[in-house]
Amino acid sequence: MAELANCSRCDAVFVKNIRDICQACYKEEEQAFDTVYKFLRERKNREATMLEIVEATKVEEILITKFIKEKRLRTTDFPKLAYPCESCGVNIVTGKLCYDCSAELRKDLDKHNEEQRKIQEKEANKNTHTYYMFDKNK
Repeated sequence: MAELANCSRCDAVFVKNIRDICQACYKEEEQAFDTVYKFLRERKNREATMLEIVEATKVEEILITKFIKEKRLRTTDFPKLAYPCESCGVNIVTGKLCYDCSAELRKDLDKHNEEQRKIQEKEANKNTHTYYMFDKNK
């Protein structure tokens, strides 16, 4: 059964299949991608930064970032093409978080896991019952 959804860009109702946007917005995105890709294909523009691409093509930075995250634009082909870390905003070329933010997240996760382990050990020690048996004959 087909599922109806609202387009995440224009809020129009459409039949959802593969994408989360309607057909009209999809066509606009494809035109924007073609514009950006044509700009970057030119030899002189291959080392353009995100701001230079936005200024030259008039395509939104969010859309260009989406193309990079979808791996339609590869940062290996365009060395200065970077997008902001989702946590702190520093420019990165892969993933969603920069090295520092991911290290901080790992550290917090390890700390949380250690606290959970200690709580479980404490619970296990609470639930152990010691039974004493007295010999009345002694």
